[in-house]
Amino acid sequence: MLRNLGRLQLSRVVRSFAASRNASTLVVVEHNNANMNAITLNTVSAAQAIGGDVTCLVAGTNVAPVVEELSKIEGVSKILVAQNDAYGGFLPEQLTPLVLESQKQFNFSHVFAGASAFGKNLLPRVAAKLDVAPMSDLIEIKSEDTFVRTIYAGNAITTIKSNDPVKVATIRGTAFAPAAVGAGSAASEDVSAATADGDNSKWLSAELSQSDRPELASAGIVISGGRGLKNGENFDLLYSLADKMNAAVGASRAAVDAGYVPNDLQVGQTGKMVAPELYIAVAISGAIQHLAGMKDSKTIVAINKDAEAPIFQVSDYGLVADLFKAVPEMTDKIAHHTA
Repeated sequence: MLRNLGRLQLSRVVRSFAASRNASTLVVVEHNNANMNAITLNTVSAAQAIGGDVTCLVAGTNVAPVVEELSKIEGVSKILVAQNDAYGGFLPEQLTPLVLESQKQFNFSHVFAGASAFGKNLLPRVAAKLDVAPMSDLIEIKSEDTFVRTIYAGNAITTIKSNDPVKVATIRGTAFAPAAVGAGSAASEDVSAATADGDNSKWLSAELSQSDRPELASAGIVISGGRGLKNGENFDLLYSLADKMNAAVGASRAAVDAGYVPNDLQVGQTGKMVAPELYIAVAISGAIQHLAGMKDSKTIVAINKDAEAPIFQVSDYGLVADLFKAVPEMTDKIAHHTA
């Protein structure tokens, strides 16, 4: 019996080792033709946890600067490059044929992208074409076929196993440390620019908001405001404080729905997931949908005049005060300290 058990365990080890050796992951890179999105580094880390080779696919109109950045990432073995005017708007209808052709040509066992608007828009379509079940917002890689994700707005964690021949998943960037940059030496290889047939969708143009503040999803400090700010003009208090702290500004869904700020500032289950070193929640009650997007922050500070607000249950530091007095005082003290 002991001898048979030992053989069974050995067999499992051999199969696991063989699977990791055969595993290879394609990371679809999000970028703007000038710089890659920071979530790419986190996605590469998740891919490295699978074992096997990690290949990055970058598609766009003029991606040379992005390829240069990717070549410096440690652990990336190859960079596939596809340039075509059809990729100008990064439409999933245009990118999906390219991802499918790359997967078929190189026989990737996994296809990953960051759990951003880009990845969530593209990979479900890829999975449907491959006839596999997509997995979203992975927060841990246990093995090449077993993964962890949150459900119920982050209040429960589930471990899932995929038996699909190709595992297609989006990666929650805040759950993985960024891959190291500097000592990489990945070579690039041009691939045929496969595009969709027909004109069912066509990218015309994009109007992007510009800001000197850090990008919300990757900022080290985030200051978010809620409905308690009462109107959009009062968000200027947060903008002033953010400028002094080199912070990004976010908002709760309630503030976005009220029209105080645009929806690209929304933090939460239906917004952006952030995990900065410091998160300051101003006049945010702490609904579970908002907490799902920021509770992984290293230090959480809450400012609210309601001492019973749920946000205080997850905050490391809490200040029961009127924001219209507290925030200007903080701004003045920081300005005086840095002067």
